[in-house]
Amino acid sequence: MNEPRNYFVTGGSRGLGEGIVLEAIASGSDVAFAYRSNKSAADDVIRQAQELRPGARCQAYQLDVSDPDQVSEVADRVLEDFEDIGVLVNCAGVNRDNLVISMADDEWAQVIATNLSGPFYVIRAFLSNMLANRFGRIINISSIQHNGGSGQANYAASKAGLHGLTKTVAKEYGRKGITANVVVPGFFDTDMTRETMPQAAKDYWKKHCPMPKGRMGYTSEIAKTVTFLASPGGGFINGDVISVTGGLNWTT
Repeated sequence: MNEPRNYFVTGGSRGLGEGIVLEAIASGSDVAFAYRSNKSAADDVIRQAQELRPGARCQAYQLDVSDPDQVSEVADRVLEDFEDIGVLVNCAGVNRDNLVISMADDEWAQVIATNLSGPFYVIRAFLSNMLANRFGRIINISSIQHNGGSGQANYAASKAGLHGLTKTVAKEYGRKGITANVVVPGFFDTDMTRETMPQAAKDYWKKHCPMPKGRMGYTSEIAKTVTFLASPGGGFINGDVISVTGGLNWTT
């Protein structure tokens, strides 16, 4: 089927998630998205969506994805409001950087709960709807740090785990018409990179990334990758990792 599908996007009020919401709206889909606490930012995304496509349905839901009860409750509300969700994008994420020897239990637990357990809870909550329709596109946003990053044991572990979760979902449900893939962003100008990415890492990126002037990525480039994976053209991509890094990964 080629008609636009409804999306549910976590972390949709800022950064890459905001870009994904707006690109999905521009492509003709209606979008439900989750935000953790910043209602004004969520309202601004809805305003932009209406400017992009007047009459589009774009609705925000407050959600802490690390809480399985909240996830179940919000999923029920989304399905009641939208009837079906065909495309699920897990973009919500946090980081709490520290060296392993100094990392507190809560720094470890919060990152794992949000970045790994959260996507699991969200996928689980929407799978029955996708199975009933024999259609689903699950897209999980990872990080180049899934291969390991100094000072980010918790973050790297959560993203590496997300790859394993994605590939498992792909194997379990691909025959039911549900694909699951990972998108790995490189250096993008988002709140997270502005606030937490060390300057030395930014300088390394700009020096070595094999793109003109070592530029950072544009949010639209991630968003269009996601909407492609959700489109009929992405229907035979399953259990894969799509890197949008400008050709530079930390492992190279």
